[in-house]
Amino acid sequence: MDNLHNEKHYKMALSRVWELMENSNKTYTEEQEMDMLVTLVEAYEEVHIPMQPSDPIAFLKYKMEQDDLKQLDLIPFIGDKTKVSKVLNYKQELTVAMIRNLSKGLHIPINFLIPA
Repeated sequence: MDNLHNEKHYKMALSRVWELMENSNKTYTEEQEMDMLVTLVEAYEEVHIPMQPSDPIAFLKYKMEQDDLKQLDLIPFIGDKTKVSKVLNYKQELTVAMIRNLSKGLHIPINFLIPA
């Protein structure tokens, strides 16, 4: 497959990527297939699926869920529990210091924490 011509091809490729990602014992050929499909999926998405403005708080909440973190776990990076609550409820924006601390402490790429 050298191109994803429509949404049906895109969904098939995406499904195969997920299938390959779940396989922890991939052969070299499967690794190559996955790399090729990821490239095709990314190219299709770039053209056909516009990027949404980034939402650093939504990503932070996702990261908390993935890493089983509670609001109290963010205190070292954001400040006291009141500040953490305000940030997570969109009542206070992340400061540069908070972004730096979260990026370093939780291993989050800095561009995921900068609003659009």
